[in-house]
Amino acid sequence: MEVRWLEAFVAVAEELHFGRAAARLHIAQSPLSQTIRKLEKDIGVPLFERNTRSVGLTAAGRSLLPHAYRALEELEVARQAAHASVGAVYGHLTIGFSGAINHRTLPVLTRVLRRRYPDISLSFQGRVVTGDAVAMLQQGTLDIAFVGLPLDPSPLASRLIAREALGAVVPVDHPLANHVRLDLGDLRDEDFITMPLGHGSDLERTVTAACVTAGFRPRVVQEIGDPFMILTLVAAGVGVSLVSEGMSDILPNGAAYVPLAEPQPYLHHGIAWSPSNPSKVLRVVLDVADEVLPTPASAD
Repeated sequence: MEVRWLEAFVAVAEELHFGRAAARLHIAQSPLSQTIRKLEKDIGVPLFERNTRSVGLTAAGRSLLPHAYRALEELEVARQAAHASVGAVYGHLTIGFSGAINHRTLPVLTRVLRRRYPDISLSFQGRVVTGDAVAMLQQGTLDIAFVGLPLDPSPLASRLIAREALGAVVPVDHPLANHVRLDLGDLRDEDFITMPLGHGSDLERTVTAACVTAGFRPRVVQEIGDPFMILTLVAAGVGVSLVSEGMSDILPNGAAYVPLAEPQPYLHHGIAWSPSNPSKVLRVVLDVADEVLPTPASAD
């Protein structure tokens, strides 16, 4: 098996189109097709399902893809090692996060990493809800992800890094906006703005569970996958929402945060990774995360 075979495979797997993959690799389509056939012959199974109108990955192709990513990444690490100074930590890491909800945790980690380990290349994938993060970590397309805990049973490792109470966000002219605290039941007749229902968002799951515990199911009038846009729509008067208290310091004009009375529901923020990931860079990043994002003392 040759490196260029894997590069060709990844290009076709990502484009799902031989013409576009060939253009991306700056080769003709015919040599690309021959390269894929050589790889399939070497492995002994077809990697793509082809017809006149579409190209798709077979089950074997889907299984091979994360390993191909890893092999090409390790090759790049080896290239960097040849040029790195003795003792330097080098390599690449891909981080998944959900967006505004991670504004207190992601910057803390990345600032320290960039300062201490400038030879580590970081890539970021935003708007990754917990359910998607779990799948992407298992597939190898993410190395580490910010997630909501607890995770459903999975082979992933995880650690709690923050525990935040949920609070209500209402328009500033709402009758409840000036309350010191409010009971969650006070919102039973309100229109709610939430993350997409059933799409693997820990925020949506926690909000729904808290409302049900308070004796009602939220009347959702708008679903949106960006936590900051939820705040924006609240400010616009579309409805109300529940968010973690950490988001109270990034409210747009027109929205007000009101803490909830006891018993308060909590969001549990964590990081997750695959223990089978062989990346040495991941071990360094986890050590830094232990230092700058420690498990809170109240975790129990």
